[in-house]
Amino acid sequence: MTQPDLLPTLERIAAALERMSPPPPSLDGLSTADAFVWRPESGKLDPVAHVAHVDIGLLRGVESQQTTLLENTRHFARGLSANNAMLWGSRGMGKSSLVKACHASVNAEFGAAPPGEGKLALVEIEREDLSTLPELLGLLRRAPRSFIVFCDDLSFEREDRDYKALKSVLDGGISGRPANVLFYATSNRRHLMPREMIDNERATAINPSEATEEKVSLSDRFGLWLGFHPCSQDTFLEMVRGYARERSLTISDEDLCMRANAWSISRGGRSGRVAQQFIDDLSATLST
Repeated sequence: MTQPDLLPTLERIAAALERMSPPPPSLDGLSTADAFVWRPESGKLDPVAHVAHVDIGLLRGVESQQTTLLENTRHFARGLSANNAMLWGSRGMGKSSLVKACHASVNAEFGAAPPGEGKLALVEIEREDLSTLPELLGLLRRAPRSFIVFCDDLSFEREDRDYKALKSVLDGGISGRPANVLFYATSNRRHLMPREMIDNERATAINPSEATEEKVSLSDRFGLWLGFHPCSQDTFLEMVRGYARERSLTISDEDLCMRANAWSISRGGRSGRVAQQFIDDLSATLST
């Protein structure tokens, strides 16, 4: 086959390879919403029309954490210095709810705006996609908006690519964290690693303190470290009353508390999530 005869074949191969390659990252659709999900396979931010968030006034038992995170988010929205934040602790106590509520509350404080014109944009990244964080930050660095990159339920079983990527991003790397990006994460683990892994490293290492410090160094890179702890019965009932008032449920306080306590016993614990699940069930029961 002569060289001219090879040309059409080579062109078809080149076209096929181009179709197989991932598209370049794009900011298309950035002005259509105030919340997005990062899709690294397509290099795009998928708009989220309606964020499932709880009004910040309904969050109970986390007033101190709420004040701190809300103020930090306000500083960021105003262009002031702000810290990356780690929200850790008991499941169901409102860690991710607080992040979403702060985002909505700060945007509302800066004035109601059509979708895509909020002061802050919230970008959710999956734990499995953390290795693409540098790519995402490079994309957001070019954008005209400010972003809170949010990773829910963050934890690591070992120091993998995702662990190292996040560690590099929190350190800033050679290019530094973009001024228009802040990172918020939630985790049930205080140090993001399993307790037994840290203890085993301490027991087997030649220098135990150095080994332990290496394992906890990632969580130390968050400027804000907010703990969430199990709530008391009084706080749980306060949560239940708040949700009941919001939905205008017709029920006496005595009956409400009795049913709520029975529900929490059946669930084996009390938390904001359990309170909301109880109210969902009660709302349906009272409607029948």
